[in-house]
Amino acid sequence: MRQFIALTLNGEPRELAVEPHSTLLDALRHDAGLTGTKKGCDVGECGSCTVLMDGKPTNACLVLAPEAHGCTLVTIEGIQPDPDTVHPVQDQFMRCGAAQCGFCTPGFVVMAKALLDENPQPTRDEIRFAIAGNICRCTGYTKIIEAIEQTAETLRHAPEATR
Repeated sequence: MRQFIALTLNGEPRELAVEPHSTLLDALRHDAGLTGTKKGCDVGECGSCTVLMDGKPTNACLVLAPEAHGCTLVTIEGIQPDPDTVHPVQDQFMRCGAAQCGFCTPGFVVMAKALLDENPQPTRDEIRFAIAGNICRCTGYTKIIEAIEQTAETLRHAPEATR
């Protein structure tokens, strides 16, 4: 039997009818139609399903959908400020060539945004620590780290509204 949950999803109030045993990941993909959040390992080890739940990076595969009732969620679709503009993290991922197949990219972008929101000038070690729960099978992580460093530099000189 489906139950209704009310939440703020990418800045919009939403109500979703979810199965009580479904994960937040499945609810986002199937009930909300937001397929940018990826299903990788389904056990919280790869980070491809990372979303922001009340501002904190969260593996959506480890949260039951009803637990999101009353929460504020931001998915990869909500990172982009508007349809014609990419977020600085997304821009630097493209500029630095930080994505190859792209499957893990949404999780890395969401995690990078969370890191930079909390710590606008992270060290390389802090970046490595922050993304340790995200796995990429294609890259050596160097370009991902460089993209996050470049984003921090870009944001340092950007107006507050673009963050």
